Amino acid sequence: MGAANVIPGVSGGTIALITGIYEELINSLKSFDKKALELLLKREFSRLLNHVNGKFLFFLLLGIGGSVFSIAKLFEYLLSVHPTQIWAFFFGLVLASVYYVGKTVKQWNTKNTSFFVLGTLIALLISFTNPAPSSNGNYLFVFFCGIIGISGMLLPGLSGSYILMLLGNYKLLMVDSINAISTSIKMFILGDFTFLNNTDQTTGLIHFCLFLFGSIFGMISFSRLIAWVFKKYKNITIALLTGFIFGSLAIIWPWKNAILHPTILDRNKNPIIIGYERYVPKELDQATITTLCCIIFGIICIWVVEKMAEKQI
Repeated sequence: MGAANVIPGVSGGTIALITGIYEELINSLKSFDKKALELLLKREFSRLLNHVNGKFLFFLLLGIGGSVFSIAKLFEYLLSVHPTQIWAFFFGLVLASVYYVGKTVKQWNTKNTSFFVLGTLIALLISFTNPAPSSNGNYLFVFFCGIIGISGMLLPGLSGSYILMLLGNYKLLMVDSINAISTSIKMFILGDFTFLNNTDQTTGLIHFCLFLFGSIFGMISFSRLIAWVFKKYKNITIALLTGFIFGSLAIIWPWKNAILHPTILDRNKNPIIIGYERYVPKELDQATITTLCCIIFGIICIWVVEKMAEKQI
């Protein structure tokens, strides 16, 4: 999940669904409720960890955190050096996952197929939507962005960072506010509190906090909604999520040229991507063959994961 989040347009929720931990993840997040708060206030930490499935969340966060400093960094480097091949690898992963996730639907009747089509259309609509022309620093909207941004972890097929880009607040929240909190922490450690008198700095801190609170609120409330829907309408939900995943293939199509914003830069001072110009290769040259091999490799990886999961059952 950590590696997937490095690739814009790839959802960590997709990886969770592929590996079979999605439902447990949603139920674990849902358990952060009134009872969990009561256990925390009573300092009954053992019961609290058991209530929120602490062991599962610990190892999940450990894996995501470790990935950010290892595998994710490797993918980030490869994405800048060999973008087509990395996109192809993830395209293979997601393409294969459509089959393996879809086959968990007990019966593909008219209703389930309709929700699959609906999910596909929603993902395609998001894929081809142009980003908002400018950022919006309204505090309520920033809080709303936090709620929407967390969807990348909770909804397979939808990338939170990509949605923030569409809302026009990617730079404001993922670059400016993170830079503000990073700089403020460094100055605080050095005993320099002048950042409190800097309007841009304090505004960035407020945006970061609102975005963080929105993410937490969205994670807890949205996970409860998904858990309820999963329990009541499991096959329909999986069909819809399979549609999300299938539609997201348009975002990670390997043969494309990035459309860069002329003025907005990311944290590495590079122009951010606001869209893609997709194309189909016209000849079967070495580069095309290599890309196709990467797609096949991605498919094989999912097949191996599924075989490993079968042995665990």
